[in-house]
Amino acid sequence: MFTTRLIVSVFEFVLAVVMSGLIIAITYRVFIKANPDFNMEEEIKKGNLAVGALVAAILFAASMILQKGMDSVVSMFRLYVSAPGEQTLGLGKLALLGAAHLGLAMLLAVITISVTLRLFGRMVRPRMNAGQELQKGNLAVGLVLGSVVLVAAMYVGEGVSAVSKALVPQPSIGRIEIMK
Repeated sequence: MFTTRLIVSVFEFVLAVVMSGLIIAITYRVFIKANPDFNMEEEIKKGNLAVGALVAAILFAASMILQKGMDSVVSMFRLYVSAPGEQTLGLGKLALLGAAHLGLAMLLAVITISVTLRLFGRMVRPRMNAGQELQKGNLAVGLVLGSVVLVAAMYVGEGVSAVSKALVPQPSIGRIEIMK
């Protein structure tokens, strides 16, 4: 039992380390490239705090959502290690299934953050153009947009967790024959 817990814990640690690097790299690239209004990376290089605050919130929000998806991968691995009689999935298939879970969580994170920012931008557009305000360095707008992203991630993260857990393969209990 101790060995199983240790193996699962080490797996979870290694997965968390790898995921933290991937999340930062992928999320940063996706959102820097996805902004049609201006070059976010150039604004960060110039010291634009508003853009920096928004990008920081986006990275944090994406990691919150992906952490919820990671729980299901750890659950699958724990089940694989702790129930050796139920290893109907090979280790390769388990790795592919885990990658699919994490890919789904990343896709949902990107969609959530993008849609949230676009909806908020449309909602305030008659009074303010958030993209132009960010480019000017309006820190208040950057903080508000960052907060909008974080609030959305808090709620969507629970949904990602529920969907991921529902997709985890469960062991069969066995067959019960009532009557022939």
